[in-house]
Amino acid sequence: MTTVLDAAERTTGGLTSVEAARRLRENGPNVLPAGGGAHPVVLLLKQFAHFFAILLWVAAALAYVAGMPALSVAIALVVVLNGGFAFAQEYRADRAAQRLRDLMPTRATVRRDGKPLVVDAAELVVGDEVLLQGGDRVCADARVAQVAALAVDESMLSGESVPVHPAADDAVRAGTYVTEGEAAVVVTATGSRTQLAGIASLTRHAVRPTSPLALRLHRVVTVVGLIAVAVGVAFYGVAMLLGLDPTQGFLFAVGVTVALVPEGLLPTVTLSLARAAQTMAHRNALVRRLDAVETLGATTFICTDKTGTLTRNEMSAVQVWTPNGEVSVQGQGYAPTARVTGEPDALAAVRTLAISAVRCSPTAHVDHRDDRWLPVGDPMEVALHVLAARVVADTATPAATRFPFDPRRRRSSVVDGDGVHVTGAPDAVLPLCAPAPGAHEAIDALGAQGLRVLAVARRPGTATGWQDAERDLVLLGLVALQDPPRDDVTDSIALCRKAGIKLAMVTGDHPATARAIADQVGLLGPDRLVVEGKDLPADDATLGELLDHDGVVVARVTPEDKLRIAHALQHRGHVVAMTGDGVNDGPALRAADIGVAMGASGTDVAREAADLVLLDDHFGTIVGAVELGRATFANIRRFLTYHLTDNVAELTPFVFWALSGGSYPLALSVLQVLALDIGTDLLPALALGAENPNPRTMIGPARAGSLIDRSVLVRAFGVLGPAEALAAMAAFTLVLLAGGWDLGDPVLLATASGTAFTAIVLGQLANAFACRSATTPVKTLLGNRLLIGAVIFELAVLAVFLFVPPLPDLLGGSAPTPLGWVLAAMTIPAVLLVDAGHKWMRRRLA
Repeated sequence: MTTVLDAAERTTGGLTSVEAARRLRENGPNVLPAGGGAHPVVLLLKQFAHFFAILLWVAAALAYVAGMPALSVAIALVVVLNGGFAFAQEYRADRAAQRLRDLMPTRATVRRDGKPLVVDAAELVVGDEVLLQGGDRVCADARVAQVAALAVDESMLSGESVPVHPAADDAVRAGTYVTEGEAAVVVTATGSRTQLAGIASLTRHAVRPTSPLALRLHRVVTVVGLIAVAVGVAFYGVAMLLGLDPTQGFLFAVGVTVALVPEGLLPTVTLSLARAAQTMAHRNALVRRLDAVETLGATTFICTDKTGTLTRNEMSAVQVWTPNGEVSVQGQGYAPTARVTGEPDALAAVRTLAISAVRCSPTAHVDHRDDRWLPVGDPMEVALHVLAARVVADTATPAATRFPFDPRRRRSSVVDGDGVHVTGAPDAVLPLCAPAPGAHEAIDALGAQGLRVLAVARRPGTATGWQDAERDLVLLGLVALQDPPRDDVTDSIALCRKAGIKLAMVTGDHPATARAIADQVGLLGPDRLVVEGKDLPADDATLGELLDHDGVVVARVTPEDKLRIAHALQHRGHVVAMTGDGVNDGPALRAADIGVAMGASGTDVAREAADLVLLDDHFGTIVGAVELGRATFANIRRFLTYHLTDNVAELTPFVFWALSGGSYPLALSVLQVLALDIGTDLLPALALGAENPNPRTMIGPARAGSLIDRSVLVRAFGVLGPAEALAAMAAFTLVLLAGGWDLGDPVLLATASGTAFTAIVLGQLANAFACRSATTPVKTLLGNRLLIGAVIFELAVLAVFLFVPPLPDLLGGSAPTPLGWVLAAMTIPAVLLVDAGHKWMRRRLA
C-alpha cells in the first residue's frame, strides 16, 4: 500500500497516541451497544404466564384438590414442555441485534504518531486514519482520504448487489467489506453513532407482531375455558339442589371443569406445527418460530427482494453487440451447457472482445468442478470470464500494467504485450473510441431491457499512465449483463395471484434493473408502478395506499423504508411476508408478520431476525411454504372439530344426569373423560394435523376468519357430536335395560359405563375419518397412513383401558358384554351416515 500510505502521510499523518487516548476516554470504545432485549428468565416466565398456560395451571391445581394427583402432574408437564420449547424458539430469535456485533472486526490498521499500527478495533476514535485493503472489514464509519481502485460490498447495508467504488471524500460504512483495492480513510463515527448501530437499534426495537394463530387460539381457549368454568359452576348448583354433600358437589364440579379444559389442545397444536415445520425443512424452508407455520398460510402480501430470490444471483452475459454483428447466449448463469449463437464473423469478434475483457478482470475467474462452474471474485468480472469460456477465448492474463477502475473515470485499463485493453461504462469509453456505427442505438436498446451494459475497447501499443493508455481506442463491442430470473419463478408468481396474494418487489437495486426483472418474471402490475425509496410518501397512510396494489416495484430502498413499508401494509390489514438477506433487512424482517431470510447468501443477522429461512434462496420455496401454512390452518380446524365432537359426547352423560335430577346414572366418570382426552384422542388428532394440502389449497384468498366458525360449530355441535353422543347414550341405556336396570348392581353399571366409553372411542374412530374433509365422503379419504396407524393405536389403548388391571376399576368402566360390543360398534356407521348426509345436503345447497 505504498502509494496510499505515502499520500496519507502527506495529508494527515493520523492522530497522536495521546490524542487518541483522550478521545477514547471521552467518547467510549468503538463497539456496538449491547442488545436491550428481555432477560432470558423473563422470556422463560412469559411462556408459563399466558392465558392458556394459566388455564392449564388452574386445571392442574383443581385436579390435585379433587384428589387426582397423577392428572395434576400430567397437565403441569404439558405446560412445562410446551413453555420450554417456545422459550428456546423465542430466545434464539431475539439474538438478532446481538449478532450485529460480530460484524465489527477485532483488529484494524491505523496511522498513529505518523506510523502504521495494528490496534483493537474497539480503540478506534473519530479522526483516526485507518488503512484498508482488499479482504478487510470496515470497522467504523469513515471518509475516504486517499484511494486506489477501491471496491466495497455494501449489499448488507444498502441492498445494492453491485460493489461500489468510493472516491476521495466519499463515505464508507462500518460492517461493509472491501473486495478490491486500497484506501486510507478518516474515521467520522464509531460505536453507537455508526449507521450499523442505527440498524441494530431498529432491529432491537422492532416489535414482532402477534401471529394470527396466537390470536385465534387465544379466542378459542378463552371461550372453551369460560364454558368449562360455567358448566362446572352449573353442575355444582345442580349437585347442591340434589342434596349432595357440599364437598362432594365441589369435587364433582371440579372434575367436570377439568374434564372440559382442552388439555390435549396445546400439545396437539404444537406437534402439528412441528411436523409442518419438519416438512417445510425437507422443502428447503427452515422455520425458526413454530407459529410462523400457520402465519405463512395467512399471508396476503409478499414483499420480495430481487437478487437471489427472483433471480439466480449469477451475473452473466446475455447479449454481445459488435460492429460485426450480435451474439446471444442461450442458457444463463454459470451452466457450462449454455449455447452462444451468432454469425461466424460476430463470434470471432466476440472472442477478441472476451480476451480484452478478461485482461481487464484479472482478480476474478471460474473453477470447473463436477460439471459446474464455480465463480470466484467480482460477479461482473466473473461473467466476463464465463463469456470467454463459452466462446473458447484465451483467458490467460499475462503480466501487465493495470490502471484499476476509478469512479470518476468509470473505466479500467490494462497494458500488456498485446496492447491496451479498456472496459467501462459505455458513456465513459465511447468518447475515447473511433466512431462505431450503431453503437449508441445498441446501448439504448440494451438499456431499455434493464440490462447492465459494459463497453470493451482496445488499441495496439504501450502506455505509461492511464491518460496515455485510454486514448485513440477501437470499440470491440458491448456486453449486456444480467442476473437472470430463476427458471420457475414466473409460475410461482402466477400461483400467488391465483391464491389472492399481492406481490411487491422491494430492492436496493437500480429502478431500471428492478423494472426489467419484474416485467420479465410477470411480477410488474398492470399500472407498471415503479417508485424509488426517496420518493415514497412521508405519511404512512398515504404510503400504504400507494403500495396496496399488486405488482408494485420499490427500488433503492433503505432499512427505514422497508420497515415503513411493512408497517404501512400491516395497518391496511395485510399479513405481510418480507424477504431479505442483509444487515439492512433485519428491522423489517423482525417487524413483518413473516420475516423470510436467505439461507444460502444471507447474513447471520438476517437469519436470526427472520421467522423463515430459505435454504435455497428461492422464491418458489416461499410459495410452497405458504401452501403448507394454509394446509396447517385447515388441519388445525380438522382436529378442533375432532376435539369438539368428543367434548359433546363427553358432556352429554352429565347433561342427562343433571336433567334427570340425578335419577339417570352417569354414563362416564370424570377419569374416563380424561382418558378419552389424553389417552385415545391425541394421536388421531395429530394425524389429522398431518394432512397434505389438497388441490384447492392455493385457490382464492387465505381464510381470514376464526379457527372455530359457524361451519366448525355446526359440524361438531349439530352433526358429529350429537350423533356420537346419542349413539353412546343409546348403547349405555340398552345395556342397562338388558341387565334389568338394576342401578344398585355395581357390575352392571361398570359394564354399561365401559360400553359407553367404548362407543365414544369407536365413534371418534369414525369421526377422525369424517374430519379429513368437510365436503368429501369417507370412502375417498383413505390416503392418510398416519391416521390409520393412529386409529390402530387408539384401539390398542382402548383394550388396555378395558382389560389391563387396575385401569378398569380405576376408571370405573369394565369390558362390554357381546351385546355391548355390538351396540358400541354401531356408533361407527351412525357417525359416518350422519356425516355423509350432512355433506350431501351441503353440496345440494351450495
